[in-house]
Amino acid sequence: MSQTLVPVIAIDGPTASGKGTVAQRVADKLGFHYLDSGSLYRLTALAAQQRGVDLANGPEVAQIAASMKIAFRGGKTLLDGNDVGNEIRTESASQNASRVAALPEVREALLSLQRGFRLPPGLVADGRDMGSVVFPDAVLKVFLTASADARADRRTKQLKEKGMSAIMSDVVKELRARDERDMSRPVAPLKHYPDAYLLDTTGISAVDAVQKILTWAQKSVGS
Repeated sequence: MSQTLVPVIAIDGPTASGKGTVAQRVADKLGFHYLDSGSLYRLTALAAQQRGVDLANGPEVAQIAASMKIAFRGGKTLLDGNDVGNEIRTESASQNASRVAALPEVREALLSLQRGFRLPPGLVADGRDMGSVVFPDAVLKVFLTASADARADRRTKQLKEKGMSAIMSDVVKELRARDERDMSRPVAPLKHYPDAYLLDTTGISAVDAVQKILTWAQKSVGS
């Protein structure tokens, strides 16, 4: 099957909206591959820091993005052979990912890498520009969001479950700062495009959100 014929479901939205959990479950239900594009930016920022590169240096960070060796195996996220799953899930890693994601050179360097995940029988990709830039021909596009308070509550719980300290008011402030940065960047800004279904998860469970997307997928993918 030609790669362009492989169906893609693109799920975009702000941080802590629940898109990662929902996208992974949708992929599992459909038997599709899954791409967490946000992890690629987190890995890029971490790799740049490990090599002492300024995160504002677009060309150098882009070189690192193009050359880093990453793998997702057995629930682990590997960078140059080392499991860095916990390191890239901290709040500082989230902020650093947002910083490098604003660099045009980095986005270009990661474009082909992301598109390489498009393999039969299909792909569910989550991020911030999956439907608008990376997979503009996706058969189904969803913009998944939630209120800032709901997202901060989820993020705080996630951090505490990982044994990390988190203060709700600080998390709200950081989420809003990231939202502003992601929505105002000149390249691939985060926003709800008219060709994407809008799904607000503020008052619904992940199970309900998954079912909603699967219903849309039946019409779009024919699964």
